Amino acid sequence: MSDGVAVPHNNRPHLYVCVSCRCRGAEPAPEGEPADGRRLYETVKALADRLGEDAPAQILPTLCFANCERGCSVGIAATGKWSYVMGELTPEHAADLLIYATAYAKAKTGVVLPSGRPASLQTSVIARFPAPFEPAKDAAE
Repeated sequence: MSDGVAVPHNNRPHLYVCVSCRCRGAEPAPEGEPADGRRLYETVKALADRLGEDAPAQILPTLCFANCERGCSVGIAATGKWSYVMGELTPEHAADLLIYATAYAKAKTGVVLPSGRPASLQTSVIARFPAPFEPAKDAAE
């Protein structure tokens, strides 16, 4: 996944994976089996763990992006960058999410145009929102 441009561990984006999601149109997981979102999280996390320090993002579980009608959802965010919510994902998108996270980490503002994303993620963005405003410090301080 790496092309020699490492992202410092403490500056890595956070990739949040909803562990309660189910794939669009899917039935709830049978009793005792993990939800589709949990399987997506576990797959992405396992791939990232194999990359160790070269992983492009910190993979974190979360509950409900309130995007249930759009299937499994993830969010990506980093300090000073646009944040994104993506949907209509399945556990099969795990490797492509890490490729996308690599491009996001390298992008100064976090903007990765559809042409810069894996084909499976080109239409998956649901929403984006800007980094929190940080007022300029007063020169007298």
